[in-house]
Amino acid sequence: MDIATKQNAPTLTVPTNATARPKFSFGLSWRLLVLTAIFVMLAEIFILVPSLARFRVDYLEAKIDAAHLIMSALEAAPGQRSPPGQIDPKLRDRLLDQADMLGLTILRPNMPPRTLGPRMPPRIPKLFDLRGAMVWSLVMDAIETMITPTPVVMGVTGLSKADPRVVVEVVLEEKPLCEALWDYFRRILALSVFISITTAALVYASLQWLAVRPLQRLTASITAFQNDPEDPRRVITPESRSDEFGTAEQALSEMQHQLRAALLEQERLAGVGTAVTKISHDLKNILATAQLESDRLEASPNVDPEVKHITSGIVRAIDRAIRLSANTIRFAKEGLPQARKQQLSLRAMLDDVRNGLQSALPATNIMVDLPNDLLFSGDSELLHRALENLIRNAAEASATTVTLSYVREGTDDWLIVADNGSGMPKRAQDHLFAPFSGSAKSGGTGLGLPIAREALRVQGGDIILRTTSEAGTTFAVRLPAA
Repeated sequence: MDIATKQNAPTLTVPTNATARPKFSFGLSWRLLVLTAIFVMLAEIFILVPSLARFRVDYLEAKIDAAHLIMSALEAAPGQRSPPGQIDPKLRDRLLDQADMLGLTILRPNMPPRTLGPRMPPRIPKLFDLRGAMVWSLVMDAIETMITPTPVVMGVTGLSKADPRVVVEVVLEEKPLCEALWDYFRRILALSVFISITTAALVYASLQWLAVRPLQRLTASITAFQNDPEDPRRVITPESRSDEFGTAEQALSEMQHQLRAALLEQERLAGVGTAVTKISHDLKNILATAQLESDRLEASPNVDPEVKHITSGIVRAIDRAIRLSANTIRFAKEGLPQARKQQLSLRAMLDDVRNGLQSALPATNIMVDLPNDLLFSGDSELLHRALENLIRNAAEASATTVTLSYVREGTDDWLIVADNGSGMPKRAQDHLFAPFSGSAKSGGTGLGLPIAREALRVQGGDIILRTTSEAGTTFAVRLPAA
């Protein structure tokens, strides 16, 4: 066994172009590459620091074993001129030089200590005992050795591996240990950089194929569809994948088909709506003229009473036609309302609604049944409009009582609007919130409930039909959240 074997090993080098990075935009894939490299380097650092401590311990234990071996060799092979049991000084000095030791001491059971070291200094600045040393202490000792500006002489005590009963004390220079630690650090650091870059490149390639490329395809399809949704070539063709991206592409394709069909239908209806608005406007003017002539005929003193009776029916029909035309024009031109939310008292707002409608609906008793201290955030004008439409619909359904009450379900606040009217027919329920389709009475526009829902949804609320029967109808109004 060669006890003077050094702890050096060849240094692993990394090509300088391994970390070269093309001048691309710092997109998602490059961020993943950099983050992966950083995380792997952090993991390597957590491994590197304890490994430095382990390397130092192995280095010092090798010195202790070498010291025990030197003493055994010298005792077994005395010099030619030395008496039996004595150590040849030249052989001693040569072995200590080859082992980079200034001296050593061997403590064996039932035997006096034996020391070699003609060059040992009188004072040893640093003393270390490897017996029972804690991991954290070993780590700090390794770091201290590496950052020491001026290496000094150190003494190390430990047990021989050849005979654990033997205690060995070694005195040596700290500089060779410091150089060996730095050499080991550079080799491990180079290896860590290589592993980090290799792992990052593999992860980058995997994510590029599995995630980034499909995500870029989805993004490109969404952007292209946004620019020209009417072009059928902009609709994505899903790939045959069974993962989340395959599901997303399938859902996106279906959504684009539906949205494209809806846009085409909306464009067609927009043209029809424009024509209906123009017709309604002209029809309103014509009906207004007919109403004036009917009023003049009805007010004439020389007209037969039977004719006046018929004329009054014509006037009522013309009034309904004018209201229908006016409501249609207003619904087509107004668009979505703008919500201006503020802190409101629910009881005070409902009292205002009741006071404003009670005189106009004398046959319907409007009752408010809720505490006085309920506050919420909403647009008072839009809520007035929504509740007014609900209450008027109840009155038109022959309701004699409309009750407004409050209930909290989970995290939502609900205003319950219940009436004792005649209920809603099945045809009206099927198209309850569709404009011009959900009217329950003859001659109705079907705009009351769509306007009410629109007024609530723009401020974060909603309206749903809870129950309807011959005993009455109940709507639930979800109040806007703060």
